[in-house]
Amino acid sequence: MEERFAVVASAGSYLQEEDGETVRLPHRWTPGGVGVRSAFTGGHVLNLAVAACVLNDLYREAATSGVELRGVRVRAEGGFDTSRWESTGISYAVEVDSDAPQTLIAALIATVDEVAEIPRALRQGATVTRSAD
Repeated sequence: MEERFAVVASAGSYLQEEDGETVRLPHRWTPGGVGVRSAFTGGHVLNLAVAACVLNDLYREAATSGVELRGVRVRAEGGFDTSRWESTGISYAVEVDSDAPQTLIAALIATVDEVAEIPRALRQGATVTRSAD
């Protein structure tokens, strides 16, 4: 049986999540911070790591390439086979508010998909060990 875990990370403009379920966190690239909508379970936190990394890297890569972003929303969702607690995969979707041409935004999103550290690490498989401390 599969259980699904969905999260949202958003910043800026009309894309910023504003409801009673959203937690606001400081963010170095956005004056209003980032809104996070997520339950606090392992499945949610894993998916939030993907959403947060993609959001961060969108702002970082946009600044590098001179693209101005007014807002970003990243929704990530993934499942776990609850009989083994094995991930069935994570997918994410990006919304961007910008005056930049759509071709530039598409290229920015493609670049981030290649360079975002957390998705890259998960795609390669990560070793997790418990320390003796």
